[in-house]
Amino acid sequence: MPSRFTAPRRLLATAIVSLLAVAACGGKDKGAGDRSEEQHEEQHEAKSGAPAASGRVIAINVTTDEKGNYFAPSEIEAKRGDILRFTLVTGVHNVNFLPDSNVGKSGLPPASDLLQLPGQMLDVPVTFAGGTYYFQCDPHAALGMKGHLKVDD
Repeated sequence: MPSRFTAPRRLLATAIVSLLAVAACGGKDKGAGDRSEEQHEEQHEAKSGAPAASGRVIAINVTTDEKGNYFAPSEIEAKRGDILRFTLVTGVHNVNFLPDSNVGKSGLPPASDLLQLPGQMLDVPVTFAGGTYYFQCDPHAALGMKGHLKVDD
């Protein structure tokens, strides 16, 4: 007895049934999913050796305007566990804690990629020992785009 479905219809029916099965499996309990994501983050932190952020988020705007190129604020006080959140307002900028300008300091983050889209953010966890740290935007350092971070123990 010949089948009612032609090969293209059979393929379409199989695809629809597969999509419905996938959609049905996606409806897991959100609470359980949230817990597994938290556990994944904790495991990642344990593997990377980076401490979990426990302090406040310090907002720093990164801007180019009629005043020039600058970080606002450019003088920052923080504690270990805080997060420095650099947010691009306008322009194209990066953040670099130069080793040669932070002599004797260890654990400096690598120079960031360029922030190019307004609203783009860079989070830098404060894992440094107490002291004062210099940072700059590499393309605009000669124009005065510099800052200092004072870390209190």
